[in-house]
Amino acid sequence: MSSTLQSIPDLGGPAQSLLSVKGLIKHFPLKGGLLGRSPGKVQAVSGVSFEVRKGETLGIVGESGCGKSTTSRLIMSLMQPTAGEIVFDGQTVGSRGLPMKEYRRQVQMVFQDSYSSLNPRMTIEELIAFGPRVHGVDRQNAILSAHDLLAAVGLNPEQFGRRYPHELSGGQRQRINIARALALKPRLLILDEPVSALDKSVQAQVLNLLVDLKAQYDLSYLFISHDLNVVQHVSDRVLVMYLGRVVEIGPVDSIYTSAAHPYTNALLASRPSMDPDQRRTEPPLFGDPPNPVNPPSGCHFRTRCKHAEQVCSESAPEMSALGGDHLAACLMAGKNNGHTKSQSITA
Repeated sequence: MSSTLQSIPDLGGPAQSLLSVKGLIKHFPLKGGLLGRSPGKVQAVSGVSFEVRKGETLGIVGESGCGKSTTSRLIMSLMQPTAGEIVFDGQTVGSRGLPMKEYRRQVQMVFQDSYSSLNPRMTIEELIAFGPRVHGVDRQNAILSAHDLLAAVGLNPEQFGRRYPHELSGGQRQRINIARALALKPRLLILDEPVSALDKSVQAQVLNLLVDLKAQYDLSYLFISHDLNVVQHVSDRVLVMYLGRVVEIGPVDSIYTSAAHPYTNALLASRPSMDPDQRRTEPPLFGDPPNPVNPPSGCHFRTRCKHAEQVCSESAPEMSALGGDHLAACLMAGKNNGHTKSQSITA
């Protein structure tokens, strides 16, 4: 057994994306049809493509049920995609490319529920040391490394190392999850609603910790959240999902100041404001999300969009470039697509 884990080299240099998701699709067949036939399928993720650059934080936002968490689990290979490809630092993930064991060492995940993701029968130091031991590190060095990581996330190893998960608060457990994710020296952390279950004061502490750790360990983040203010605070770029599709992606400042998709505008307008003059008297978005078993034709958002026209039901919008890295999948954002509205969209 080895004494420590070696750092993983950068294969493609800074110009090559760390993670590339290409055409990711996940459909869940429904049960209960006649003669064992499926009566339909839930289209949870429908052709999602994006990249995570080295050293950046990409935030993913959207309503509950839009496919954010399913996408994260597909990237982690916790479930198999219906179609699509995942490329990590130039290597295709799978049996013919980057082996799964090596891939999962480089990509780790922090889940929303800080308690259920920890084994209640293992001490904190054993939980953090478990991953390195699987990868060949001897127990003594794995425990020593676990103590260093406890200190890095702000917990005294002498005080917390021998405790069990039920003896810790929610914020402390989430720090343990972060330390456990860092134990294998990964290059990418997938953070699925990492602070949504915490009190606001604890949220700020954990978010500041994540920002510090990113710089300290040279990490990239895929940060999934429904809290737009949190995403704005930690992200370099933002990806907006609706009903299993990417509808807009771009730099955080560009998305928050000049969003091009009406759904993104509605999300931003739904944020509570402390300014009485900025409070809305009517909801920025009407209706409920469509059934993912039978989504609308054309643009999935058209049934809730006040700008919708006949062409929106006939043509699924492609990503249109809006300058820089800002892209939006809306017929109003493109040119010569049959929509009468201009490219200037307001909520």
